[in-house]
Amino acid sequence: MEMQRRLVLVGLCVVGYLLFWNWQKEHVGVVTNTASQPAASAVATSDIPHVAATATATQPEIASKPAQTWIEARNDVIDLHIDPRGGDIVQLGLLTYSQRQGSHQPFLLLQDQPGSTFIAESGLIGQDGPDAQAQRPLYTTSATLQDMAAGSQTLDVVLHYETPQVAIDKIYQLTRGSYVVKLSYRITNKSQNPWTGRLFAQFKRDNSADPSTQSGLRISSFLGAAYWTADKPYNKIALKNLSKDALQLQEKGGWIALVQHYFVSAWIPAANSLDHYSTRSQDGMNYVSMIGDHLVLAPGQSTNTSLRLYVGPKIQHDLAALSPGLDLTVDYGWLWPIAETLFWLLVHIHGLVGNWGWSIVLLTMAVKGLFWPLSAASYRSMAQMRKIAPEMQRMREQYGEDRQKLSQAMMEFYRKEKINPLGGCLPMLVQMPVFIALYWTLMESVQLRQAPFVLWIHDLADMDHLFILPLVNGLTMYIQQHLNPAPADPMQAKMMKLMPIIFTGFFLFFPAGLVLYWVVSNMISIAQQWYITRHIEAAKN
Repeated sequence: MEMQRRLVLVGLCVVGYLLFWNWQKEHVGVVTNTASQPAASAVATSDIPHVAATATATQPEIASKPAQTWIEARNDVIDLHIDPRGGDIVQLGLLTYSQRQGSHQPFLLLQDQPGSTFIAESGLIGQDGPDAQAQRPLYTTSATLQDMAAGSQTLDVVLHYETPQVAIDKIYQLTRGSYVVKLSYRITNKSQNPWTGRLFAQFKRDNSADPSTQSGLRISSFLGAAYWTADKPYNKIALKNLSKDALQLQEKGGWIALVQHYFVSAWIPAANSLDHYSTRSQDGMNYVSMIGDHLVLAPGQSTNTSLRLYVGPKIQHDLAALSPGLDLTVDYGWLWPIAETLFWLLVHIHGLVGNWGWSIVLLTMAVKGLFWPLSAASYRSMAQMRKIAPEMQRMREQYGEDRQKLSQAMMEFYRKEKINPLGGCLPMLVQMPVFIALYWTLMESVQLRQAPFVLWIHDLADMDHLFILPLVNGLTMYIQQHLNPAPADPMQAKMMKLMPIIFTGFFLFFPAGLVLYWVVSNMISIAQQWYITRHIEAAKN
């Protein structure tokens, strides 16, 4: 009995540790942006990536240049702003994801504001690349606002730059309903000499907190760089470690990304291109970069080169279709096989009921039903322990402080009554990986962001601001304890009584979807345990 109690306590402590591990003391607000234009361009030649063989390594830093009017382009899901100086994407709003529940402001995945810098830079470097010169190229375009026409499936935003030596068209192509932006360069060598350059693309980000996190408890989701290699499809470097774990890698194809809670931004070159990937920290900024292979144009020759940019939610099937391993940015941790199965089931349930809250309820019921045989064995063992509790107390009084004789008498009694003292604990421990995997499934699912449930629950990814679900969860844990036999060890008994209070404190600021899962799980467990206990006690009479 004492061993059973210790194992149960260890199991609860493991869960408590996992919850505490995700606790971050800081509460971050949502970053908003009311300005339509920046005060000054943040792009300088010091941002430009380089490898040892390029000519950009010795380029001096230059002062920021006055901003031009941004070029705005949009389809039905993204609204992006381009700085004509360099042609970088300096702001990108997700039109189908708002800043916060009830807000009409789109969530800004990319932005360039004081205290919050995250932009997508790209250009041509190398010997003749205009982005490797003392000042980045200033592009022109036909209109500063370009919207996708009704009935059109694509929108091409053409930026033009020309010198006596070269003509360059930098083209952003948006597709209806897609978070993928195709970036193409059309280069024409107008000179009498060969033209040499290399395509680069990178993300520039400061060290600000993840704006995807909403109010309440900050869930510690991964924030940092991720990349693909032929040997390992998913690798990651935390943002805080970019300065000491800098990446220098050459791969054929693949991708490089910046990952945050719910969203991912990724540069995806052609599958057959040989690219150099790198990361670095410099002057308070972090850079996640890729550089393509050398482009060589003879006099009068033209060429085209392109890559794709994904900026949007972490939706697995969309990411898997773009590039191998990109779907792994939906990081379920070491229990990912179980978590992916649970997510597949959650999506199919949602297809039937159309509400993510009820989908969580039904998924929890399905998981509890799957483990019914194990749960029944556990609750049956606990009920038997409750039945023999008076005899256990009599033995303790009889043998007093003689632990050896008490243990021998108890084991003999267990054999006589055919009771396994560990029977109530082991089935619970077997189920624990599944419930931890379900926790990560719910935490990583962007589908729950701003998804309403019922009544006061308007966002399953946000905390319950009325604290009703956490308090109900604490109550259900308290009821469960009273259905179990009381621990003999006073210290264990005291700790078990504190568990509902501790967990309630944790859950006060947890996303409502996670707390809903725990509440439903506890309520089903209470019903199962009450049913089995009633039958065993009835059999006694």
